Amino acid sequence: MRLLRILPPLAALAGVSSPALAQDYPLTFQHKFGTTVIEEAPERVASVDYAGLGNLLAIGVQPVLVRDWRDNYAFAAGPWAAPAMTTEPVMISGAIDPETVAATDPDVIIALWSGIDAAMYDRLSLIAPVVAVPEGVGDYALSWDKRAQITGRAIGKGDEAERQIATIEDRLEDIRTTLPEWEGKTAVVMTIQDGQFNAYTFNDVRAQFITSLGFELPEALNAMTGDEFHVLLSPEEIAPVNADVIVWYGASDGLPEALGFPARRFLDARDTGGEVFLTDDMVAAFARVTLLSIPAVLDDLVPMLEAAADGDPATVVDGDLH
Repeated sequence: MRLLRILPPLAALAGVSSPALAQDYPLTFQHKFGTTVIEEAPERVASVDYAGLGNLLAIGVQPVLVRDWRDNYAFAAGPWAAPAMTTEPVMISGAIDPETVAATDPDVIIALWSGIDAAMYDRLSLIAPVVAVPEGVGDYALSWDKRAQITGRAIGKGDEAERQIATIEDRLEDIRTTLPEWEGKTAVVMTIQDGQFNAYTFNDVRAQFITSLGFELPEALNAMTGDEFHVLLSPEEIAPVNADVIVWYGASDGLPEALGFPARRFLDARDTGGEVFLTDDMVAAFARVTLLSIPAVLDDLVPMLEAAADGDPATVVDGDLH
């Protein structure tokens, strides 16, 4: 198997200082709910994002409040983020309770991947300036680099965010250069849901991340995609998900259903060894796509994709179950 040149993990870089660039306040942010002005560099940062913790920790900020998502990690920090945590923030789960947010006395509230509506934005704005999704962008469609960029700028650490974005982009470019055979191959990220294929579209960060490695989404999937970040397909609709590589996203809970799904036997990747089954930790890191989780995903996923994409069913994909 070809060895990739591995760049330093971002978790290790999180504590490394770099020359600071001047960032003048007040700062103005235009977003889907209007305009937010941050008068001075915030010290107490609250995040109501489902995946905001990783970006904050990566650029050296210990948040006063975070939001739980899909797992039982302490303070919503997976193993890729926990080493960077030195405090214990308040953690909210499910719906946002403004009183809980207010009790942490934040100077700014980051809400770039939160799903808040105008009413919640108004309530949170009574507590502190709220940085929300830009106009014309879906609630969960903001790319990983833009999320990190806006977060860094809002809290006075835009230069550090840009440095870490560049490091990740260098690593992605290195992967594409080292594995040019991935170009032109198709890949899809999906699960089984309610007896149907559930495929992530080009509007979703997981599908975008796969294409950033050099793969393409199936044309049939793109052709049927509107504004949705995922689509449900009947078992008879094979073409949109019949890719060279299938990344099964269901983790341990969804594995038996994927393995036993009757229509799976009609997928080409089933016969070519082109399936990858993500572990629970990989799914959690893959879902977040933050400055801290991306390096963890790449460390584990790239070797698995390399084995899956070679077209040889005899090549073992670590963690792959047939």
